[in-house]
Amino acid sequence: MQAYQVSEIGSPASLTETRCPAPDPGQAAVSLRACGLNFADLLMMKGTYQDTPEPPFTLGLEAAGVVTALGDGTQGFETGDRVAVFGGSGGLAEAGVFDAARLIRIPDAMRFEHAAALQIAYGTSHMALDHCARLQQGETLLVTGAAGGVGLTAVEIGKLMGATVIAQARGRDKLEVAAAAGADHLIDADEDLRGAVKALGGADVVYDAIGGDVWKAAFRSANPGARLLPVGFAGGEVPQIPANHLLVKNLTVIGFYLGGYMKARPEAVRQSFETLFAWHGEGRIKPHISHTLPLSQAAEGLELLRSRKSTGKVVITMGNS
Repeated sequence: MQAYQVSEIGSPASLTETRCPAPDPGQAAVSLRACGLNFADLLMMKGTYQDTPEPPFTLGLEAAGVVTALGDGTQGFETGDRVAVFGGSGGLAEAGVFDAARLIRIPDAMRFEHAAALQIAYGTSHMALDHCARLQQGETLLVTGAAGGVGLTAVEIGKLMGATVIAQARGRDKLEVAAAAGADHLIDADEDLRGAVKALGGADVVYDAIGGDVWKAAFRSANPGARLLPVGFAGGEVPQIPANHLLVKNLTVIGFYLGGYMKARPEAVRQSFETLFAWHGEGRIKPHISHTLPLSQAAEGLELLRSRKSTGKVVITMGNS
C-alpha cells in the first residue's frame, strides 16, 4: 500500500510503498477512503507536536474508511462497517490498523470526506466550548482564526449554542466564510482586535487558535469573569499568561487538547463525536472543505495549510472506492 510517511524528523514526508500489518487483539484494519489534514501534521514533521511518534510513521490524525479485518477478540465492529477513526497518526495511507476503541461507526448517508473532516475540528470546538468553557446562551464568544479548521467550527457551534459570535480572520474572503457559518460580527486581522471587541461589549469566552499578539489582544478584550481557551498557536508564538491579570479580572484560562482527552477521558470524546454525527445527520452542521486532493497530492494539501490558503478543512482522498 501507499502511505505518506515521515522517515526522519525535520525532513519532508514522502509517499512510500509499505505493508499494512495485520491487526492485533483489540485492533481493526481499515481500508481508508479519506483523511483530514491538520496543522499538527506540519508540527509532527518538525518534531514539535506533543504527540509526535518515533519515525518512521505515517501522517494523518483523522480518517474514515471501511473495516476489512479484526484482531482476535476485537468486539464492537464487523468487517464492512463504515467508520471514522481519530488515530493520532496513520490516516494518510490507503489502509491502516487502529485500536478499535478509536473507531466510531458513521451513518450510511455520511460521506467519508465529511467523516474525516469532522472529528478533530468539531470535536475540539464542541468539547472546549461545551464541556470546558460552559458557553451559555446569550454570552459573547470571540473566535480568532475564525476561517481555519478549528476556528470555523467554533463559530458554527458557538452559534448553535446561542452565543453572539465575533469572528476574527484575515481578509474579506475568509471573513465571508465565517459569516456564512453564523458569525454576528467580523473583525479583519489588520484591525485593532482589542478595541473592536471592546466596542462590541467585550468577550465572555475567547477561543484562540493563533497565539502571539492575537492572544494578547484577545486576552485584554475579555470581560471580568471570562473563560479563555488557548487551543493552538498557528501564529508560531506560545503566549505567556500574566497571572496578576487573571486575579484582577477573575479570568479563567482553560487549556484544551483533544488528544489528551482521548487518553484520559475517551468516553467523553466518544459522546462528543456521537453528538456531532447526530447533528450532521440532522443538517445542523456541515464541514466546510475548501480543497479535496488525492493521496498523491498530500504535499500540496499540507502546503495549503502552511501558507494559510485554505479555509475550513483540506481533505485527502484515497482510490479505494
